[in-house]
Amino acid sequence: MSALSDQLVTFAILTYLVAMISHAVEFALGNARKVAVPAPARELVGAGVGGPGGVIDGPDTPGATRPDRPDRSADRAALAGRLAGWLTALAAALHLGAVVTRGIAAERMPWGNMYEFVLTVTWIGAAAWLVVLWKQPSLRRLGLFLTLVMVLLLAFAELKLYVQVVPLMPALQSYWFIIHVSTIIFASGIFLLGVVPAAAYLMRAGWEQGRRSFPYTLARRLPAAAGLERLTFTLHAFAFPIFTFAVIAGAIWAEAAWGRAWGWDPKETWAFISWVVYAGYLHARATPSVRRNVATWIAVVGFLTMLMNLFGVNFFFTGLHSYAGVN
Repeated sequence: MSALSDQLVTFAILTYLVAMISHAVEFALGNARKVAVPAPARELVGAGVGGPGGVIDGPDTPGATRPDRPDRSADRAALAGRLAGWLTALAAALHLGAVVTRGIAAERMPWGNMYEFVLTVTWIGAAAWLVVLWKQPSLRRLGLFLTLVMVLLLAFAELKLYVQVVPLMPALQSYWFIIHVSTIIFASGIFLLGVVPAAAYLMRAGWEQGRRSFPYTLARRLPAAAGLERLTFTLHAFAFPIFTFAVIAGAIWAEAAWGRAWGWDPKETWAFISWVVYAGYLHARATPSVRRNVATWIAVVGFLTMLMNLFGVNFFFTGLHSYAGVN
């Protein structure tokens, strides 16, 4: 089962990559363009209008055009986009298979180290994206950035974080392991998805304001900024209460395991920092005097603190939460 999980992860990465390429094709082809098509000549006969048998200029004369019609690039773009969606769904199914078989091989929930954590968080993000895509197909072009994130994180996990299946550490053998870690993973996966429309909104808003330099040019074919901003808020508003519960559950578990609810361990500290930043984003988003792009930047900073908690703390600090399996 462990070998099967590893193979499924590889296939999932490759499928996400092909989905990303398909999204890139759709992105490159862009919106349906209009082309002018020459129309055949038509003789108009009438007294005083070009004379008998004369030809006058009109919509059907040489050099005139028929009404514009979309060229084939629009059809190709739509086909590439639909293919990308189906490939993303296939990749997510392979991804889920990798998580499940890893858990079967370990005979526990597959969240016991940093590799397994990243593997599960990225699947939550991909699954949440498929739900968003089902609800709002008009946002499909965001899939280019989401699949890019999937490829990068999974490839990094395979190359730098991978560890063999091992039994769960004694310190983690508690029902609080399932409660605390599952909610942290779920919230982190939604935050992972949430940063994609946040970054896209910042680029698209700049494009709509007339900025034509990089990276704003990447947003030329993205959905309207207002829709991206609403999606960003919706995802963060959904994930934040879950994240809050996860932090509280961790404190309760720490009280039961170590005799204190909070000890400013590096991971506890950065979890608190993330909580404060995300709370600040939601507060800023609800404050009319705060501009939406300022609030969205706070959401992006919040995700950076989550990355610091996941990677930075595990690589550069030691503490009671040193269960990454990479130190």
